[in-house]
Amino acid sequence: MTSNRSHGAGHSGHGAPHGERNPKAASGAPAAQPAAAPAESGFAGLGLSDRLLRALAECGYRTPTPIQTQAIPQLVDGRDLLGIAQTGTGKTAAFALPTLDFLADERAPLRPREVRCLVLVPTRELASQVHDSFRDYGKYHTELRFAVVFGGVGIGAQQKALSRGVDVLVATPGRLLDLMSQRSVELRDVEVFVLDEADRMLDMGFIRDVRKIIDCLPKDRQSLLFSATMPPEVVKLTQTILVDPLRVEVTPPAKTADKIDQCVYLVEKAEKRELLAKLLEDGKMFRTLVFTRTKHGADRVVRSLKAAGFAAAAIHGNKAQGARERALAAFKDGQVPVLVATDIAARGIDVDDISHVVNFDLPNVPETYVHRIGRTARAGREGVAFSFCDAEEREYLRDIEKLIRRSIPIVPEHPFRSRVPVSAAKAPAKPPAAERPAGPPKRNTPRRGRGRARARRGS
Repeated sequence: MTSNRSHGAGHSGHGAPHGERNPKAASGAPAAQPAAAPAESGFAGLGLSDRLLRALAECGYRTPTPIQTQAIPQLVDGRDLLGIAQTGTGKTAAFALPTLDFLADERAPLRPREVRCLVLVPTRELASQVHDSFRDYGKYHTELRFAVVFGGVGIGAQQKALSRGVDVLVATPGRLLDLMSQRSVELRDVEVFVLDEADRMLDMGFIRDVRKIIDCLPKDRQSLLFSATMPPEVVKLTQTILVDPLRVEVTPPAKTADKIDQCVYLVEKAEKRELLAKLLEDGKMFRTLVFTRTKHGADRVVRSLKAAGFAAAAIHGNKAQGARERALAAFKDGQVPVLVATDIAARGIDVDDISHVVNFDLPNVPETYVHRIGRTARAGREGVAFSFCDAEEREYLRDIEKLIRRSIPIVPEHPFRSRVPVSAAKAPAKPPAAERPAGPPKRNTPRRGRGRARARRGS
């Protein structure tokens, strides 16, 4: 992404024309100081092409989100980026929009199996949604080719899609390594690398796969890393792949959205399913996302809700791809008002009007709580977050309150209130603290261009 883009804000036809003569000066009258051209607002002021602005308007995008406003101009100039942002902040558009314009500007004939932009994501659902976003935003970049690869489906069609080369490849790590081992894809000419949801990559045990893939990328590239939280392992990863990055932190990890009404139900573990069914009876929870700690726990909750007469579906890693897609579609369409998910599977859920989030199991990582409840109260709406806390989870609750720097109100009376006094609750065993990175980050080489990648492709 170069800094002298011919389609920048000053040349796209959206701003005042450059170089016009002052009419009074031309007639011999004293020249007045020319009025400053009004600054362009919205997406037109971010240096994006006319083609992108047209596609964004058709998608209904009017005003950039904070991460888009901060990141896009810097990415147009080729900076590496560290984005700390939760789901729903518009981060996909923040990296997709400038990437599309760069790929179109610098395009040369593709080699077989070549990839110019690689986007790594942790789940199949997220891969499909990021791929769809690229296609939607790039609908007028008709010369660009897009592909998405993930496991759980046949590999043959994916190999065929990659055989002619692609400009943008969205992939999950496992399937990408399979394709690499079969020599169905080459990464030596990647010019833009995006690692999305880095913290979940680590949670899912993908760190070794991610590092294997990074080792196959050229050094001469632009790199972007996005993560909702910054555990020490992600910090180490940023030091490995980013060079002098711009850091954009849209919502601090300890802050929850102001429009989310949060409360806690103290309840015995065995009575959580009955409590959830009771809350669903009032009809206000028209689109509810329920988080469980385990896949089997999600299935148990769904069976219990169906037995109580509620339509519900589960989405997690043990479900076939087709079943996951059908469950997500039914949830979006309103046919199924309750979707039960694990944290990992939920990373692919992009639904704006979720009315309620239920922490059926409290997370043992406080930052995960912030990420979960951020699924509601999007786009200026209000939302509600219920948390079920059994006796063994009360230490988790204290950790969450410490992180967000506020007490979460406890519902004083309900039919399933725990009989265990707060002071008598047994604290669960806490996972060992991760090691902190030793010493300050080392500086790598100065900011790299992508000339060598383009030279290889043109040779």
